[in-house]
Formats: sequence, structure tokens, C-alpha cells
Amino acid sequence: MSSSLTLLPLHPNPISQSELQKQIPPWIPVPQLLSKYPFLHHLSSCKSMKQLAQIHAQIITTGIFHDNFVSSRILSFAALSPHGSTSYARRLFSQIRKPDVFIANTLIRAYAFSSNPIDAIIFYTHILESSLIFPDTHTIPLLLKACSEIPSLRLGKAIHSHVFKLGWYSEVPILNFLVQMYASCSSIESSKLVFDRIPEYNDASWNIMIGGYLKSGEFESARGMFDAMSERNVVSWSVIINGYVQNSRFKEGLDLFQDMMDEEMEPNESVLVNILSACAHLGALEQGKWIQGYLTKKKVGLTVRLGTALIDMYSKCGCIEKALEVFHEMKEKNVLAWSAMINGLALNGQGKYALHLFSQMETHGVKPNQVTFIGVLNACSHSGLVHEGLSYFDYMTKAYELKPNTHHYCCMVDLYGRAGMLDKAVKAIKGMPMKPNSAIWGALLNACKIHGNTQLGEQVGKQLIKLEPDHSGRYVLLSNIYASSGRWDNVAEVRRAMRERGIKKTPGCSFIEARGTIHEFVAGDNSHPEIKKIYTKLDEMSKELTLAGFKANTSQVLLDMDEEEKETALCHHSEKLAIAFGFINSDPGTTIRITKNLRVCTDCHSATKLISKIYKREIVVRDRCRFHHFRDGSCSCMDFW
Repeated sequence: MSSSLTLLPLHPNPISQSELQKQIPPWIPVPQLLSKYPFLHHLSSCKSMKQLAQIHAQIITTGIFHDNFVSSRILSFAALSPHGSTSYARRLFSQIRKPDVFIANTLIRAYAFSSNPIDAIIFYTHILESSLIFPDTHTIPLLLKACSEIPSLRLGKAIHSHVFKLGWYSEVPILNFLVQMYASCSSIESSKLVFDRIPEYNDASWNIMIGGYLKSGEFESARGMFDAMSERNVVSWSVIINGYVQNSRFKEGLDLFQDMMDEEMEPNESVLVNILSACAHLGALEQGKWIQGYLTKKKVGLTVRLGTALIDMYSKCGCIEKALEVFHEMKEKNVLAWSAMINGLALNGQGKYALHLFSQMETHGVKPNQVTFIGVLNACSHSGLVHEGLSYFDYMTKAYELKPNTHHYCCMVDLYGRAGMLDKAVKAIKGMPMKPNSAIWGALLNACKIHGNTQLGEQVGKQLIKLEPDHSGRYVLLSNIYASSGRWDNVAEVRRAMRERGIKKTPGCSFIEARGTIHEFVAGDNSHPEIKKIYTKLDEMSKELTLAGFKANTSQVLLDMDEEEKETALCHHSEKLAIAFGFINSDPGTTIRITKNLRVCTDCHSATKLISKIYKREIVVRDRCRFHHFRDGSCSCMDFW
């Protein structure tokens, strides 16, 4: 199978900066209020609850807290500021003698966007039962937002009934939020019914319905509605593009982005971040470079979000030097940017540099989070730094009081497993405070395959298949372990179980970008327009490998066939097809970059190391787990993969 995607043309119009400007926080007093109560100017510089408490105390002593315009500003900071406290806001609400609906909505908004959105419904029920406040048309959308976040279809339906009782069944903003609520609660049919009853659609109506279809996986319906829109603004494009990308439809997302540029529509930051994510997943380096060039040409400031997306894109395209350039260029870096850079270094075989950067992060006073330590532990695992990994695992708990989760334990099992310490990997699993998941067992199973421990691998493989009976990769890995020890009856048994359960093996698939087009290959591909040239090049590569003394590793071919047939099957793996294509379609000496959906097999890894030396090319392969930078007969992973 092959497919293509053309590079985007550079568009002359600049990106609008208005969307990046921060709105004035609701606790900042308007000039009229400030002229009446000058003391409130302290709210503009308030940065903590301690400072707010001091302002609050002063307002009480001056007797102006009874003014709802004043009390609402204090409550807004406590409820909505990142430095606030919803519990403090709730106590404030109870002290207001005659709270109005604006103040109540502020607290409902805080709850709806909190980690416990059910509190919005509970609070609303309280004010209804106590007859404190009558809701307005701004209240209901906040409640529906809470129902979407929970998500709770039952509560959403109750709010819908309440809308009819209040007589607001023709209010377009409320109907829009009902559409969103039903879609978020996986009831797209109800969502469409509400949409069809909207008396007069606005832009938000269309965008929300399109987003609902995308959330439900109904891409054809979403695209059909999008194409039917008479006018599409940047929000419409953002909804459709981001929806495709966030549902792993990366190539379609890039196609839509090109259509957006063709219509001379200026992309916002959200679109650019998602497109960079698509480039990262596809390994589309040239596309990602184009985005950075676009930002530079239009003099768009490198925000933390854009910078982090660029770091992630370059890292996942195997261009770690460019990722570091962006990282050092960023004027502001938060924990996400540092974590992305550390993880990028780890995946690209720069484990010691990743640990050095972690040390710099601490020096700069940036507090690491759990994601940061996943990158640090990955750096140790992929570089064989067992002692260092153990130290950092303890350090995250002792220094930062971060409780290790399953991801961290998975890193530790992987760390021991890659180093051949299978007994310690098993001990780590038994010592976990939580039940090991499939990722934990998968890391151990892979270690068993690497180090040829068939007995333990068989036990773990059967355990994994019980946990994930529909995951084809678990069957294949167990089959590989059987095949490597020549247990063909067991291989046949696993394949029979797959057939009976309707499990199909995920085909090996590789992407390569050449001259502005992304090409896709699967194992044994015959559909590419240049397939004859590719197989001719493959034959040449095989002869060169043989002359260099290479012997194919056929131990993991799943079928009991003769050696010549096995070697042919290995020769037609998707990454080898992509490498041959890359040689044909690139200048001598240039780097070849490939993205593969599965883990690189042992034979392809060994062959690619030698190919890089024979042809004097750097070959960068990103597989499911990490990067392999093949250069002059060696690999950056140091065979820890």
C-alpha cells in the first residue's frame, strides 16, 4: 500500500495574534468600581490566597463587603484564579447576605471546570432547595458542561428536563450545550435530535455538532456537515482538524490543513499545535519544518505551547539537535517543555544528556512532575543505566513526594529486563503496591524475548493473553518466543487461537518522507508506483549484505519454512522497503528517516546497522518504542531495544 501527501505552500497572510491575548480576569475591578473603592486596586497584583485573605479582611473592616460588586470580585479570585481556593470561595458565598445569580454562576463555573465537576450540580441543587437564587440562561450551559465532564447522561437528561420546565427550550446557546452534552455522553443520536430542533443555527451550533460527530468516531458525518457549511471560520477549521488529529487520523488532518491554507484562512495556535502533533506521529519532518518556517516568517512569538509542540515534533522525527535548538530558543519554559526535551533525548539514545538536562531543570527551580520522571527513567532504561535508574526511582519519592504509578514501575521492569536482570524484574512486579497491568507484563515479555528465556516468556505470554485477549501483539510476541526456540507446534497453536478468536496480526507499516511527499509501505508491498525499482534495489542491498558477511536472523519468522523462504520474508519487511525507496529518491549522503508502527525486529536491526556502513548513510528509524540512529555500522540504542 502506498499513499502520498504534498507539502503545503507558504501563505503570505500573517497569523492573528488576537487569540493569544489573555482576557482580563473577572476579579479585576472595572474603572467605575475602582474609582468608588480605590482599595480594590490590590486585586490586580494579588498572586496568592494569603494576599487575598488580607484584602478580604480589609474589605470587611471598611464595611464594603456588603456591596455585591465588591464581594463578587473577591469570590471570583478564590473560585477562578489558578492561585485560588474553591473551598474558600464556597465559604465566601455563604457569608454574602443577598447573593445574586452572577455570583452563583461564578462558583458553578469553578466547580464545572474543576477535577470534581459533580460539585457544580450539588451546589446548584442546594441553591434551588434553599430558594436563594433563580437561575438565568448562563447557569444552564455551565451545568451541562459539568455533565459533559463527569460524564453523566442521567444528570444531563435531568438538566434537559429542567430547561423545558424553565421555558428555555428555544435558547440557542443552551441548545448548543445540550448538543455537546449528549455527544460527550456517547449519545450522538440525541445530540442530532437536539441539533435539528435549533430554531436558528449560529457558528457554534455547527462547530459543536461537528465536534460531536468526531468525538463519536463518525468522521464521514462530521466531514459532510463541515463541507456543507456556507461559511467556515478559524474555529470551524480548528474543530475539524483537531478532531481528526486527536483521533489519530493524522494524514487526513494534514490534508485538511492544506485545504485551510488554500482558502487563505489564518491558523490559530490550537491548529498549529495539532498539526505539529500530526507531523510528529507520521515522522513528517519537512512538514514540521514548514510550520516552524511559517511561524518565523509571520513573526509569531514562540509560546510555551508552540515551543513544546516543536520540541516534541523534532524529537519524534529523530532530529534531536533541532529540538534542542528550539528548547534553548524558548524564553519561557514550563515543566511540560523540560519534560518533552528530557523524554526526547531519552528516546533518541541520549540518556546521559537527558539526565544532565534534568539536573539543569532542578537548578532553574522548575519542579519536576511524574511525567518528567518517566522521561528520566526511560533515559536510564534505554541506556542500560540500572544503578542510576534505581536512584532516580527513590529520589522522586524522597525529594518530591511523588508517588510512583504504573508507568514508573513499567520503566523499572523495562530497566531490569533490558539489562537481563529478569529475576529482579519479576521481584519488582511482585513488590508493586498496585495490580500490574498489561504494559508491565508486556515489558517483561519483551525482555524474555530479548534474552531467550522461553520458560518465563511462556508464562508471562499466557498471562498477557488472558488480560488482553483481543490484542494481536501479545499473540505475536509469544509466537516469536516459541519460534526462536524452534517450538513450531506451539507457534501453530497460537496462530490457531488467533484464527478462532478472529484476531488479525497488525501488519508492519513504515512511513518515509521524500521530496515533500509521505509514502507508506507494508510488509510485502506490491502497490507502490516504483515497486519494481524498489525490489531491484532490495536485491542489490541483499547482495551487498551477503558480500559483507551478513547472515539473516531467521529465528523469529513465525512459519516453519525453509531458510531461503524465511530470508525472503525478512527482506520484504516494511522498513527495508522504505530504506530501498529512500536510497532511490534521495541524494547520496543524506539522512533517511523512517517511522514504523511496530518494534524493529532483530534481523532488520542488524541488517540496517550494516547497511548504514555499506552505503555511508545515516538511517533514523522510529519504531513503536524508541529511535534508532544507525550510523557507520552501529546504533544509538547500543542494542538496548
